Amino acid sequence: MNSVAARPRIKDVAEYAGVSPKTVSNVINDYEHVSDRTREVVREAIDALGYRVNIAGRQLRQGRTGMITLAVPELDVAYFSELAKHVMTEADKRGQTVLLHQTGGVRERELAALHGFDARFTDGVILSPLALHPRDLATRDRALPVVLLGERPAEGTTDHVAVDNVRAAREATEHLLARGRRRIAVIGGRVRGPQGTDRLRTDGYREALKEAGVAFDSALVVPVDAYHWQDGARAAAALIDAGPDPDALLCLNDHLALGALRALHERGRAVPEDLDVVGFDDIEASRFSVPSLTTVAPDKREIARAAVALLLDRIEEPAAEALQDHVVGHELKVRESTGG
Repeated sequence: MNSVAARPRIKDVAEYAGVSPKTVSNVINDYEHVSDRTREVVREAIDALGYRVNIAGRQLRQGRTGMITLAVPELDVAYFSELAKHVMTEADKRGQTVLLHQTGGVRERELAALHGFDARFTDGVILSPLALHPRDLATRDRALPVVLLGERPAEGTTDHVAVDNVRAAREATEHLLARGRRRIAVIGGRVRGPQGTDRLRTDGYREALKEAGVAFDSALVVPVDAYHWQDGARAAAALIDAGPDPDALLCLNDHLALGALRALHERGRAVPEDLDVVGFDDIEASRFSVPSLTTVAPDKREIARAAVALLLDRIEEPAAEALQDHVVGHELKVRESTGG
């Protein structure tokens, strides 16, 4: 009768490596305070014995599912699909599976994610909200760890990862001003209302104008219904058709900017000879447009890394009092659409 070899345990790895089971556990969990030599010896023992971490058993003992939720507005907006890829990569490094949820920016769907879908199949949520009210966060179930991305409706309610949108828009506008542009339109901007991404980026634009002594013209701030290619094309076409032409477009995401490039081409306007165009997000398509697009590049890998790390820390220590605010860096990628 054939016998099946017993699955190696941490104790077996420890004996093989000549260390304690606790040291093996520290190496498996990638704790910092282990010497390089000890780490190497333990990993050699793991490989030699064919040891594999029993993630399901560990999660069962801890009362966890090993799944986290990422809830974003739209996956057909490339920023969110690229961000989702980075979140999945970071989660995989930490032994987690990501449940992807598309909210459409609808409050009811964002609320469902905020409350973990009233089920037990997710240990925590990373949420990029558009429609939540401050009271939604104030009354949420604190037992479910949540990390918010982007602008949050209320301060001091959850851990939070964001870009400094005011500073980023100010720097982009300063770049256009340094090129001699003075009639700079903002596609997707908003002058009044809650402190969402559109309002904050418009505020940064206004700060740059004021510093340069350029008068603000509210007619050059053009709201949009959505942040898709066609919305950028329609807004740019309306600006050109209304006249006088702006000499630069600051578009609040790359989809708007790429749509605007198409509308400008159809109306015989050359970029950057007649006017400059700048976007936000540095999606992959921005590097392949003609002309290539100058854009504000948030560090999407760092957003993902920070969000996953904050969420897992909160899952490990849900009672920890201090909420974390992590501001992620950005860079203006100067390309052909502004003469780069």
